[in-house]
Amino acid sequence: MPLKLLSVLEMPERVADRFRARTSLVQGRLEDAADVQPDAILCSIGPRRFDREVIRNLPASVKAIATYSVGYDHIDLQAAADRGIAVFNTPGVLSDAVADAALLLILGAARRATESIALLREGRWTGWSPAQLVGEGLSGKTLGIFGMGNIGRKVASRARAFGMRLAYHGRSEAVGEDALFYPDPRALIADCDIAVLAWPSTPETRYFIAADTLCLAKPSLILVNIGRGDLVKDEDLIAALRDGKILAAGLDVFDNEPQIHPGYLDLPNAFLLPHIGSSTWEARLAMADVLLDALETHACGGQPHNRIA
Repeated sequence: MPLKLLSVLEMPERVADRFRARTSLVQGRLEDAADVQPDAILCSIGPRRFDREVIRNLPASVKAIATYSVGYDHIDLQAAADRGIAVFNTPGVLSDAVADAALLLILGAARRATESIALLREGRWTGWSPAQLVGEGLSGKTLGIFGMGNIGRKVASRARAFGMRLAYHGRSEAVGEDALFYPDPRALIADCDIAVLAWPSTPETRYFIAADTLCLAKPSLILVNIGRGDLVKDEDLIAALRDGKILAAGLDVFDNEPQIHPGYLDLPNAFLLPHIGSSTWEARLAMADVLLDALETHACGGQPHNRIA
């Protein structure tokens, strides 16, 4: 019999069809689990947290939780382990899409895209001028990557094509002779022209971008966040952007999203995206496949590579 899967997230129909082809998929609310008695729960990052109480109240039939995301800080892994529930995520398959988005954010912030779009949409453009919206080029700039995992490496490979110099903090293994390793992330924020945050949220990385680190940065710094929203202390970054302490920011993730800090919305030097870093069809379908493979392998007694609890 196919795996009975209760999905408690909204997903595109093409993705739902991929799950339906290999499971007995039921889409509903977590409260429906008692009636459905699923073998596994499909969830994602969002307002609904799988804390200890939620996991304790899952039906005995539930043997796995599959999160349609790389991040899993919304799931109490110890509570799942205590119940004998396996937890899976989607590592690796999002890297190209998120790295593409990182370059979009870099370019959008560097070339003053927020101001340019507003100029056109508000009907204020009066024609070309050599003084109009002069931005920053990328060639020769030092790109600092904070977190050299799969996504960081993909960002680095794309940055090379733009002629950027590479520096990074994270895993210390070599990522090419052209990339300079910084053991101290504070030294890297002080030296780079563009900083890309590709870290997960951990006690060490949370709110790394704050007043005490921003004061080390060059006034020409462009900050990009494709990692987690809570890597940045919003009030401090907004003040730095407003006061010209740094040049610009490109953000795809936000603390407490979707309730983003309203201070960003009036900043012409903030280029903002609504957490679409992984939003390509290729990534969305690959996420489904990696979870389906994991659930089927686990059901057969195997050990999937993306099991996190």
